[in-house]
Amino acid sequence: MSNPTNPSNPPDRPPLVSVALSVYNNDRFLRVAVESILNQSFTNFEFLIVDDGSTDRSLKILQEYAARDHRIRFTSRANRGIPKTRNEMLAQAQGEFIAVMDGDDLALPDRLLHQVEFLQQHPEVVCVGGNYDFIDEAGRVLMHHLTATTDAEIQQLALTGNTPINHPSAMMRRSAMLQVGGYDETLSTSSDLDLFLKLGEIGQLANLPETVLGYRQHDRAISELKQLEQTENRRKACERAWQRRGITGEFTATAAWRPFDRPSRHEFMLRYGWHFFNQGERYAAILYGWRSIQSLPLALDGWKLLACALIKPLPQPTLNP
Repeated sequence: MSNPTNPSNPPDRPPLVSVALSVYNNDRFLRVAVESILNQSFTNFEFLIVDDGSTDRSLKILQEYAARDHRIRFTSRANRGIPKTRNEMLAQAQGEFIAVMDGDDLALPDRLLHQVEFLQQHPEVVCVGGNYDFIDEAGRVLMHHLTATTDAEIQQLALTGNTPINHPSAMMRRSAMLQVGGYDETLSTSSDLDLFLKLGEIGQLANLPETVLGYRQHDRAISELKQLEQTENRRKACERAWQRRGITGEFTATAAWRPFDRPSRHEFMLRYGWHFFNQGERYAAILYGWRSIQSLPLALDGWKLLACALIKPLPQPTLNP
């Protein structure tokens, strides 16, 4: 197949891709997120950004970028919430494809290129995501996440409430999004799963084997602050999909996938800390050992991690024979 159209698009033609970024108080990581899109190897895109009533420095940062890069179409207004904002950008978009981005994540340089190529080669697919890395505030990789790649696997995960495509890694056909009505604004924290379920009823879903995103973990993330509400909204999205499809489903997405209270934060900090220790990264292991102790000071396993990180020799990297 020929390469996708990738020069800066002529002024009389719409861009092939519309990147949609909704921003609300993301100033800590916003520059990294914006620049990861502006520096993509694929350049035939417009960059839709809506500041959804931020009260931190996000507005000032975005105004700076909008003044420098003609690809940015920037809007700022009072807070309306994520689903309303994403529907607003869907209405503004000119591209054949919509690429979602969040203000605290990091798009890898070839993300748009890989996803455009895939959608052009697979007209039956209406939405594609990809593998991603969980990263922390400093950009350190916490763990790599392998995603399901086939439509059957992805659909099964979605129907049980397990979000099968990481939303800020998704690229979708704009025509398909409009056909299913965009985001359900009544599901404030799980409109992404609802959208994937609806898209799966008119086409196929996929994930690339390539890593396309660094997915930021931090204590101000919406999915950490509102995880219980998110679980209930996922259940509603599934029940509606079961009814539409005339099937009997089972909701299984009840386990925490991000820390939401002190015990779960302790558990996740331990997991990350041992990961860094086994990777030979002493400073990061010490940091996460201390964070696990801060979550549950009386739990011995946090102190064990910290002690090992401070004094124990680090594992040596395994050399290939």
